[in-house]
Amino acid sequence: MRKLRALLAWFRRGRTAVIGMPYLWLLVFFLFPFLIVFKISISEMEATSFKDVLTLQDGVLALTIKLSNYVFITQDDLYFKTYLSSIKYAAITTALCLAIGYPFAYFMARARAAIQPALLMLVMLPFWTSFLLRVYAWKGLLSEHGWVAELLIFLKLDHLLLAMGVIPALGKFMNSPFSLVIGMVYTYLPFMILPLYGNLAKLDLRLLEAASDLGATPWVAFWKVTVPLSKAGIIAGSMLVFIPCIGEFVIPELLGGPQTLMIGRVLWDEFFSNNDWPMASTVAIVMILLILVPLAIFNRYQAQVQEARK
Repeated sequence: MRKLRALLAWFRRGRTAVIGMPYLWLLVFFLFPFLIVFKISISEMEATSFKDVLTLQDGVLALTIKLSNYVFITQDDLYFKTYLSSIKYAAITTALCLAIGYPFAYFMARARAAIQPALLMLVMLPFWTSFLLRVYAWKGLLSEHGWVAELLIFLKLDHLLLAMGVIPALGKFMNSPFSLVIGMVYTYLPFMILPLYGNLAKLDLRLLEAASDLGATPWVAFWKVTVPLSKAGIIAGSMLVFIPCIGEFVIPELLGGPQTLMIGRVLWDEFFSNNDWPMASTVAIVMILLILVPLAIFNRYQAQVQEARK
């Protein structure tokens, strides 16, 4: 009996350690840095240093919080438009990745088991090369005399893109909303395909057979059975694409132009051009809060799914 109690105690300690490690990781690498950035955002800057938020003088403990940066963000149209622009481009990228990635993931899940690993490898193959090199490659492909640019001109698609207002002139694809979205869709498409494939591969095909026996056409069965059952993969893939797209800096810097201003570029300017660290930290804090909203929605959905399964 004593040995059994010792074994149970050891098991509880092991389980606590396993559960506690992720929380410790989040505490050290997320919460502490977040609190440091938040502290900078509410501090006064003196040349190259920051005033302490808590000061003790003559036995009096004083708390000094500067909220003017947060007030300024709500009053300045530049920051408001930049946040909206970041959300807009992130939403467009997410929608396009879903439109392209869902058929691909569906095809992978329905392919023969022998070729599924090869298809999965093709999706992961871009990760074998540097992210920066892949973005630079698109810069060459879309610039003048690039073969993608030449193909678009040959197909007269530049007229359509100009009418949509996503390129500045005929044959000019670089430094435009078009080049920005193309770069982000290409970069983040695997993050949409992989969770969708994982979800669709586990789909019980007997449900589709039952729908067919009840008179449903393949198209109706797809919309009534496959899509609802793959909702978890759709949400997971959308979060994996939408969240990093909001704070993206490299792709807008290399492929975007003046009309594609995003919050990542504003952060860079505030930190390194204006040397205004409190303002940059404020912008970062607001961006993190914007990201937490879709994360909270996703976690709520996951909790509802778990309750429904019970």
